[in-house]
Amino acid sequence: MIERRAVIASTVGLHARPAALFTQAAATSPVPVTIAKGDGEPVDAASILFVLTLGAGHGDEVVLRADGEGAAEALDALVALLEQDLDAPEGSGQ
Repeated sequence: MIERRAVIASTVGLHARPAALFTQAAATSPVPVTIAKGDGEPVDAASILFVLTLGAGHGDEVVLRADGEGAAEALDALVALLEQDLDAPEGSGQ
């Protein structure tokens, strides 16, 4: 099992638009991915409902886990996504 940690950069946390963008990316991952807030129970990262129930806010640390071929690359891409302000208006450079 491969694990990566990320700090939520979006100002609104992992809610609404940022959660939708993240879950869409997780759904296209070549391996199933889970996400947990801190030491909490992991949930399916491709489920917007489960991701929203995490209540992950700006600055919170989340743990992503996956296993299988392509897991490291998938997790690296998802971490990079979470560490951007996904709620910033497009073209703002943030």
